[in-house]
Amino acid sequence: MAVRRVPSVTMDSDLYRDISDFAHGTPTWVQHLAEVWTEAGLLLFGVLFVAAWWRGRRGDTHAFAIAVLAPLATALAYVVSEGLKSLIDEERPCRAVAGAPKPLIECPAYGDWSFPSNHSTIAGAGAVALLLAWRGLGRLTVPMALLMAFSRVFVGVHYPHDVAAGLLLGTVIALAVVRLGTPSAARVAEAMRQSTALSWFTGPGPRRHAAAPRPGHAPGASPVAAPAPSSVPPASAPPASAPPTAPRR
Repeated sequence: MAVRRVPSVTMDSDLYRDISDFAHGTPTWVQHLAEVWTEAGLLLFGVLFVAAWWRGRRGDTHAFAIAVLAPLATALAYVVSEGLKSLIDEERPCRAVAGAPKPLIECPAYGDWSFPSNHSTIAGAGAVALLLAWRGLGRLTVPMALLMAFSRVFVGVHYPHDVAAGLLLGTVIALAVVRLGTPSAARVAEAMRQSTALSWFTGPGPRRHAAAPRPGHAPGASPVAAPAPSSVPPASAPPASAPPTAPRR
């Protein structure tokens, strides 16, 4: 199947060049941090997937199902992104943009196309899926995804439209997988929780803290406390009165 080359957009090339110039003007430690983050950020998403799964083991089956679907949705987003790359052979800007400074990291080999950004797709899908699995993580994962996408332009290996498309693609796939897959995944998780062999993976679910009813009490009835013994001794009974004496004559 023939593939077609997508010509770079002039405005996007100018923006890419501006960001590259800005990157080369930053302190060396900022450049090194961007070089590390553009790859290490993916590992952090992996750690968060494990944390969400472990937390979901104590949740209901619906919450657990979303936590399990989060990495699966991200993996599917990557597969779709890689498939699009094989159909749209957009050259990397580090080779295609004339007058751009040298990228901070090595330019990917010819044939490793630019559109869309796989890193941004993974970051977008992971951020949204983790947000749905663990609401509080959104304050961390959303900035992580945006920073990951920007870092790909900052280090010089993607156009801005590559990372924007990757974020959008990952978001859409994550939403679709979680929405469509959660009911089935929840049923499977519920069945696994009934199995002794598989229950470790799914966890016990929410713990039940209700105390067992005492013998002689109906479930849900409040036990009546027995009256405390009185410390005051019982009053002495009055002495019996002597029988009347008959009068003497």
